[in-house]
Amino acid sequence: MKLRSLLFIIFLLGVSCKEESRTLNVATSANMQFAMKALVEAFESSSKIKCNIILGSSGKLTAQIKEGAPYDLFFSADLKYPQALYQANLTSAEPVVYAYGQLVLWAPHSQEIPALGSEQINHVAIPNPETAPYGRAAMEYLRSGHFLEKVEPKLVFGESVAQTNQFITSGAAELGFTSLSVIQEKANSRGSYKILPQSTYAPIVQAYVMLNTRPEMQEASELFLAYVNSSSGKEILTKFGYLTERP
Repeated sequence: MKLRSLLFIIFLLGVSCKEESRTLNVATSANMQFAMKALVEAFESSSKIKCNIILGSSGKLTAQIKEGAPYDLFFSADLKYPQALYQANLTSAEPVVYAYGQLVLWAPHSQEIPALGSEQINHVAIPNPETAPYGRAAMEYLRSGHFLEKVEPKLVFGESVAQTNQFITSGAAELGFTSLSVIQEKANSRGSYKILPQSTYAPIVQAYVMLNTRPEMQEASELFLAYVNSSSGKEILTKFGYLTERP
């Protein structure tokens, strides 16, 4: 009986590993969390190919890929990181721009956006500009409007857009900078937000790249990318606040 049980466990482990190898691993910048979930659900429904979404800051995901993480696709909030992976010969092709992000200032617990220099504001959440493109865009916005000197002592940095959103929604920060895609999913009459002018920061050029970590998943990767680039895929991106044409 013990031998039979052991053989059965080994069989289950083999099936589990086989199923895992058939799953498309999609590393995704945190700002794309909700849009990617919608893209994956639609793709899985039509293709029957399973997808696993791995979220993080673009910089952190890039570091994981360089260390050998078994990801098949990388959707970055910036062109810089996919380009670095391409130059390191870790991709199957050059990066492709799929969308342009929009930066917003969000105050979920207020009916209007308070002035950044207001005494009511003790903390302003922002993604880490060292690793998160939306954080760099936020710093550019602050500098362009000459707000940085007043706001800098109040800044609290999230590792990614996702962690920054936690600071904002929990009340740890009265307001913060995030992506419009998050607002489209979560705001829904919660507080207020303001879409910041594109002219106040460099375009947030979001790009994807196909990785060469698992060649056996290349066909599935190509099918997923074809869906993202289709009219249906672009419709989902637009719904979640992305621009599919350069601003």
